Amino acid sequence: MSPFFSPSDSCKESQLNALNPQSWLQVERGKLSKFSSQSSSSSSIVSFIKVPEPPVLPFFKPVDYVEVLAQIHEELESCPPQERSNLYLLQFQIFRGLGEAKPMRRSLRLAWQKASSIHEKLVFGAWLKYEKQGEELIADLLATCSKCAEEFGPMDVSKLAVDITDCSQETVLMNRGHILRNVSFKIRDEKIVCDRQKIAALSAPFHAMLNGSFTESFCEDVDLSENNISASGMRAIREFSMTSSLTNVPPNLLLEILVFANKFCCERLKVACDRKLASLVSSRENALELMEYAIQENSPILAASCLQVFLHELPDCLNDEQVVDIFINADKQQKLIMAGQASFSLYCLLSEVAMKLDPCSDRTASLLEQLIGSAETDRQRLLAFHQLGCVRLLRKEYEEAERLFEAALNLGHHYSVAGLARLRYIKGHKVRSYEKLSSVISSSNPLGWMYQERSFYCEGDKRWEDLDKATELDPTLTYPYMYRAASLMKKQNVKAALTEINRVLGFKLALECLELRFCFYLAIEDYKSAICDVQAILTLSPDYRMFEGRVAASQLHTLVHEHVGNWTTADCWLQLYDRWSSVDDIGSLSVIYQMLESDAAKGVLYFRQSLLLLRLNCPEAAMRSLQLACKHASSDYERLVYEGWILYDTGHCKEGSQKAEESIKIKRSFEAFFLKAYALAESCQDSSCFSTVISLLENALKCPSDRLRKGQALNNLGSVYVDCEQLDLAADCYINALNIRHTRAHQGLARVYFMRNDKAAAYEQMTKLIEKAKNNASAYEKRSEYCDREQTKADLEMVTKLDPLRVYPYRYRAAVLMDSQKEKEAIAELSRAIAFKADVHLLHLRAAFHEHVGDVSAVLRDCRAALSVDPTHPGMLELHNRVNPVMNLESL
Repeated sequence: MSPFFSPSDSCKESQLNALNPQSWLQVERGKLSKFSSQSSSSSSIVSFIKVPEPPVLPFFKPVDYVEVLAQIHEELESCPPQERSNLYLLQFQIFRGLGEAKPMRRSLRLAWQKASSIHEKLVFGAWLKYEKQGEELIADLLATCSKCAEEFGPMDVSKLAVDITDCSQETVLMNRGHILRNVSFKIRDEKIVCDRQKIAALSAPFHAMLNGSFTESFCEDVDLSENNISASGMRAIREFSMTSSLTNVPPNLLLEILVFANKFCCERLKVACDRKLASLVSSRENALELMEYAIQENSPILAASCLQVFLHELPDCLNDEQVVDIFINADKQQKLIMAGQASFSLYCLLSEVAMKLDPCSDRTASLLEQLIGSAETDRQRLLAFHQLGCVRLLRKEYEEAERLFEAALNLGHHYSVAGLARLRYIKGHKVRSYEKLSSVISSSNPLGWMYQERSFYCEGDKRWEDLDKATELDPTLTYPYMYRAASLMKKQNVKAALTEINRVLGFKLALECLELRFCFYLAIEDYKSAICDVQAILTLSPDYRMFEGRVAASQLHTLVHEHVGNWTTADCWLQLYDRWSSVDDIGSLSVIYQMLESDAAKGVLYFRQSLLLLRLNCPEAAMRSLQLACKHASSDYERLVYEGWILYDTGHCKEGSQKAEESIKIKRSFEAFFLKAYALAESCQDSSCFSTVISLLENALKCPSDRLRKGQALNNLGSVYVDCEQLDLAADCYINALNIRHTRAHQGLARVYFMRNDKAAAYEQMTKLIEKAKNNASAYEKRSEYCDREQTKADLEMVTKLDPLRVYPYRYRAAVLMDSQKEKEAIAELSRAIAFKADVHLLHLRAAFHEHVGDVSAVLRDCRAALSVDPTHPGMLELHNRVNPVMNLESL
């Protein structure tokens, strides 16, 4: 469901009912007039332009994430090995709250690598596999390059270490003169002759029975008919007593022996049986059956093996009621058998998967209850309380939600106040909601989400002021832009509304923002722009649903398409060329989507689509497009190139180059040479590789291709010539690229002019790029290097306005302030960006500033937080190693 139209609890029923599907379907079909016409039409349009409050997110969002990351890093330096995985899990949860995907996955991987038990290995391995859904092709491609992928598939659980306590020797030995060498165990009509001492060695009870003061020690025959063991089972036990092996024993007999071993405390036999059964678990069906035995008989190895099967099948297994029942009905002892000391990690994973499947389900609520029961630390508890509070709020279980949010808040999770405020508003206490958030704002370092939340409980200018403050403190929050844009649209100020929503879409391709802009275009009957946005939406998320999830975006695309003329293939290529040249990435995506609906060669189009998506910072969608390019490749040599890019984009540079070589052997092509050059330039920073890269790019340019790709190759070739200080050749490449309208070549040519000490010409080139490019934040940033200080400041302010996520402007402004001996202002400039972006470069510079002013504890805090983001950053490692001993001395 689209977050844009997801209903919030504070929405009135009348507001929801006003969103009549027929009214907006009429808008798409052109049956309603524009804003300028009848008031009834305007009212109908206003009724479907709604921006519901964003949900309370089930994330760990500390007020000062830098401080918490630093604390975790410090704990990791000295904690026992068995605590590390849980600390990395907490680190993962913080990065998830920040929306930092790469550090999230790195933290999960570290939790898996530092796992101290096989249960932790199973849980975090399954979690990584779950996070990497859809990437199975990468492992297959690596196998074709004679390289094994680091996979998180099935482990040999049967090797799980188990403590075996053998108490048999604690029994006082009797005079053995009268004890017979053998003993016959009678089982109904059969007798199984066994070595008395071999059987006695199996357990203390058997030792006491056969060698102690019991009657059986004097008997040749012992009747075991009433002990639920068959003759076949007893023969297998006899074999084990002599060989310590359970070879060729069928599963049903192993279960019988397991129960018997448990009854007579035969630990070695039980573990052997446990291991053997664990090695036989191969499907969800037998895992379900065997997990019951594992829990009943306290068999941790078998339980772990069954757990592995369930986790390997996430998320599908959570749709199996029998599997879910095992997890939600387990008591503390059963969880210990099933997951060892990894219960919290296990239920953290299961809860996350369940919330993504259906946050309102009983299954999700029950798993989160188990998460609370598995929590051992306050930080674990506050996360579990908050997550279950979010679910209870969605389920409209308000009293229980309030209790949970209060518990999380009392443990220090300030973000839970957002849930409490929503609940008080629902109960009719709007003023109390406002006051509660005002109290949080005044008592802590205010963050953007605090003002956003408070804005829900005030009206008019006060609401706008809070939303403006929210954007100032955290420009990544989409709701303030959407609310302002929708409000302006309701006032029929179309231009201002579009300007406002374009502000956020300029740096964050959020589906809900594209949906809102699509609605604006429908309202003004700009169908060409509307179809552009819906095609971009479908490219990013083919199954996306709009208007409260009621209508598939694909259906709206069909309806709007009736109002837009069809383009020929030639028209499409001309449109793509124009939009690509003007750096209109969303427009280019739209054209490619339309081309894919025709009979055009799809492989190359999906490949172009992937390039655009990478530029728009949509790596998951880009990977999906690359995989589709492979699927639709028209030849083997073309497919090999796309496989190479998949490997390259996932960090397997050498294997990507190998695929390019295989492609060239079949047929020399532009894309194969380009890929090989790109991979070589990335993997070899030595200047000795430059000549090879140049040769490869020259070979690429000799092969047939369109001007879009040749412009890119000329641009790359120019960059290599610059690195070789062959400026004339570089300039020729850039000029040739510009002649075929590769607009970004202005940036390379500017660099050439700058290296020739012609700063004015460099500035002029970047100005031309700014004028031509629709997305030009990076161009302003680059131009700032070629002008005086005042113009530099102006350009960098423009960069921050266009794309507040670009970190260089903050660093530059902070450095200027530091040069002016305005230390507090310099640190504050960095801090305002750090508040919403966990960037190692920002943290590094702030740590250096803290060192300059002698604040050693602040230096160490920023070092530790930065190393949580990137544990291998050389500058942070050096600073941390230099400052840490000083801090230790001061603490003595």
